Amino acid sequence: MTAASDLRFFPSADGDLAYRDAGAGDLVVLLHSGFADHRVFDAQIPALATGYRVIAPDVRGHGASANATGPFRWADDLAALLRHLDAGPAVLVGVSMGGAIATDTVLEYPELVRAVVACGAATSEFEYTDPWVRQVQAEQARALGEGDVEGWLEAFLRFVPGEHRSPDDIDPAIGRRLREMALGTLSKHTPDEENRHVPLTGTWARVPKIDVPVLTVNGGLDAPDLIAEAERLARTVPDGRSVTVEGAAHYPNMEKPEVFNEILAAFLRTL
Repeated sequence: MTAASDLRFFPSADGDLAYRDAGAGDLVVLLHSGFADHRVFDAQIPALATGYRVIAPDVRGHGASANATGPFRWADDLAALLRHLDAGPAVLVGVSMGGAIATDTVLEYPELVRAVVACGAATSEFEYTDPWVRQVQAEQARALGEGDVEGWLEAFLRFVPGEHRSPDDIDPAIGRRLREMALGTLSKHTPDEENRHVPLTGTWARVPKIDVPVLTVNGGLDAPDLIAEAERLARTVPDGRSVTVEGAAHYPNMEKPEVFNEILAAFLRTL
């Protein structure tokens, strides 16, 4: 677990945003998945920090970062942090929601981005169509509406093994870590709280203009429509490629950290 003393804070226009800052060298920014925080990358931060400067923020409303009191966009928050640090251009590495943030940011602020790695993600304009995922999402919505935190967590954690495995098939420590992070984020919010995030629109029309290298990394056991959308991203940009981590679902960086780290290291060496 990250000690509180290891976190730094950026005083944004709408509250303090937390981040880890480790290592030195070319900048790599790690963007975590939804309902979690920067600790999703506990296996990546020390590995990368031996050769790079690693920034791992807590997205607004997550972890130790402030909640929104007004409308906000993910890309604007990240751009403000990078400018505050006088750092970049950066390689943006995101898992799930973080991957969408990475892609949104290169669309909105191309001058701040050197390359993108989107893991289990494409742009933020995505809706699941897979029946199993839609069922799990419906269970989450029901539990949240009823104030059933345990029911919500149970549904949320089903994405760790994915549709075709059970929790017994994965390292139980992964579920425990994600549960702890999700509980921390949930505790910051109320069920009737307004969602102040302003989504980006028209992203796919702009994707062909992304002029930096893009790598998509998919767990082979992740939702089929999400894999397809990430591979679409890799095909649509001028310099894109896609890699599959077999035997992993939505969190390949946590399930197969050595494999994920080597994929990332190999990509970084090409830049």
